[in-house]
Amino acid sequence: MSIDSSISIPASEHYQGLLDFFQSAGGNTQDSIPHPDREINAMAMQELDSFRQAAVLIPVTRLRDDESHVVLTVRSANLKSHAGQISLPGGTTEPEDVDETATALRESEEEIGLKSEQVEVIGRLGEMALPSGFRVTPVVGIIENDLEFNACPVEVADVFQAPLELVLDPNAYMQSSYVYRDKERAVLELHYEDYRIWGATAAILYHLATGVRRNRE
Repeated sequence: MSIDSSISIPASEHYQGLLDFFQSAGGNTQDSIPHPDREINAMAMQELDSFRQAAVLIPVTRLRDDESHVVLTVRSANLKSHAGQISLPGGTTEPEDVDETATALRESEEEIGLKSEQVEVIGRLGEMALPSGFRVTPVVGIIENDLEFNACPVEVADVFQAPLELVLDPNAYMQSSYVYRDKERAVLELHYEDYRIWGATAAILYHLATGVRRNRE
């Protein structure tokens, strides 16, 4: 079932809504991003102090011809964790990273060849605690439309772009379930063409979508 109901909004309004969100007080609250499953969220929060810091980038293409997109990746099939899943470019914080933004930008360049100078960072969200042992901070940045990406084959199998108006529509997200530790758990998912965006990536994008919508209202 879908999470919410929504009236169709043009891409230009979604794009402006995103910019307005990060220029408002709402975009600077840094509220933590909950896991859709309350029990998983509680378990992760209890172990938060032992988790490793990580960050991801949400690259949004600049509005052109009333279109804007979010860049996503398909993880390589040979990775030890989350192989083949849809993700945002990013990874674990390294000692040389001065903050979460630096982590997200460095990892994005390593994974898809997106250079830091090609990203206009407009803000970041609060962190999300994952049962895999990471505290992930999403960073949002604007990029140009015509960039070519060079995926690192070790980590990324494919790079694609989903419409911003889809990503920022809370009604597009569905609630489903998966088995974790021998028990069914709640999870969010978003479908675009043949891509199934789910798990932490969907939870992060849904959190952004609901924040932008609340700020608009």
